[in-house]
Amino acid sequence: MKKRFWIVFVAFFALILSACQSNKDTSAKRITTIKSTPTLFFHGGGSSYHAEEHMVDAAKKAGVTDSVIRAEVSPAGKVTLIGRFKKNAKNPIVEVNYQNNRQLDFKKHGVYATNVVKALQKSYGIKKINMVGHSLGNISIIYYMLQNGKNKKMPQLQKQVDMAGHFAGLNFDVPADIRQPAGLKLDASGKPNKMNATYKQMTGVRKTYPKNQVRVLNIIGDIGGQTDGTVPNVSSLSLKYLVADRAKSYRVVKFSGKLARHSKLHENPAVDRTLIKFLWDK
Repeated sequence: MKKRFWIVFVAFFALILSACQSNKDTSAKRITTIKSTPTLFFHGGGSSYHAEEHMVDAAKKAGVTDSVIRAEVSPAGKVTLIGRFKKNAKNPIVEVNYQNNRQLDFKKHGVYATNVVKALQKSYGIKKINMVGHSLGNISIIYYMLQNGKNKKMPQLQKQVDMAGHFAGLNFDVPADIRQPAGLKLDASGKPNKMNATYKQMTGVRKTYPKNQVRVLNIIGDIGGQTDGTVPNVSSLSLKYLVADRAKSYRVVKFSGKLARHSKLHENPAVDRTLIKFLWDK
């Protein structure tokens, strides 16, 4: 009798385990396809996704989005998506958070961004994306396009917002390959008269950007002296040479006053309104 009991018990336990495994497998393969284009926000150096929250909250209050998730990126580039998009998400937003927020190897920023996009593609079947970067976050966008601009299997960039980008370099104590060259000037096309190592690398994007596809908005702050207090305007404006020739459109908007400071641009209501209009107004 006892032997018979254990045979029945083991068989029952195996059946339950099999059912659980089957449900797990089905869940793992389930994809919630969204038709709306997600917008990815990338924070600056030494920062986190919290720096993106003011802009994201403004989008919520304006009624242009109803679905927000976070993408946690480990120093090794592993992506964990926190939260779920609604099935019929309206202009979904991804707050990207780099756990290594002081990474100065710019190529790795491209890898991080690529991994985030792949994770979204796998989970939601996305085909298009928008990207917004602040400060060091702009590097993720440029290097994503360097690494994927010609890859038709990857979601295609539609709109790009660059805020306080230090494309041509920074003029304080940073490694030589990202330091702004002394006496930096731009010609009419936005091309610098001198290029550091990373800017030279970025010029490769002039060939990888798809022609007439991406609309670009370059936001800069000027608190006086043609600087946002951290990044000289000349460095931010050097984006023109990298993308304008191939972009569907390229526009610069300059903000002034106290909220035009580098660390305040992403908390500026006027910037919020400009972003919302550019990204989501038809």
